[in-house]
Amino acid sequence: MFFKMEHCDVYYGQIQALYDINVEINPGEIISIIGANGAGKTTLMKSIMGLVPAKNGKIVWQDEEIQAKKTHHIVKRGISYVPEGREIFPGMTVLENMEMGAYTLRMSAKEKADKLNEMYELFPRLYERKKQKAGTLSGGEQQMVAIARGLMLSPKLLMMDEPSLGLAPLVVRDIFSIIQEINKQGVTILLIEQNANMALKIADVGYVLETGRITLTGSGKDLLSNDAVRAAYLGA
Repeated sequence: MFFKMEHCDVYYGQIQALYDINVEINPGEIISIIGANGAGKTTLMKSIMGLVPAKNGKIVWQDEEIQAKKTHHIVKRGISYVPEGREIFPGMTVLENMEMGAYTLRMSAKEKADKLNEMYELFPRLYERKKQKAGTLSGGEQQMVAIARGLMLSPKLLMMDEPSLGLAPLVVRDIFSIIQEINKQGVTILLIEQNANMALKIADVGYVLETGRITLTGSGKDLLSNDAVRAAYLGA
């Protein structure tokens, strides 16, 4: 078992945010979750990371139940999270932000240098700006920093929450190309996106989340052609 959420209910205090969530991910897939603001997409990712633990149901990651595990344990087991809004450290340099991604791992100096070089190959612009304060970068560059920081862990599953948020259309295309390249390199992707068209185009499997419930599941291609999805999320 690579990853599965089974019958998960998630609450904020007494308020239920997710209802009977079932999600399955196979190695090497891109999974896209689409839905309106407030549907529970971010809560779903936070529940996987142990930030908002599931009250009922179970979350299985590589044959281990993790719904009761602490976040640092989940990170060490190979799940990395790129949060909505990027949440980089603006007063730190690009290099320092990336190094923070490996903070929980015991890397040798050589291992860290090798990993940084991998990031610079994937994001050449970050090499040019590695000594620059991250807060002075453009939105697209900051998103690259956030993704690179997440990849410093060498994750088996990379979760990305709204990576295109607030970016210009040309930059959005660049970010989606990077996501596909990361996937080609063997990293499984769980993607939350309001840009439903782009998200479903690259998805092996898509889920539609509405008011805390999964209402549709299918291949990205099938959901793109679904009349209800087209009407609600694609402006058709």
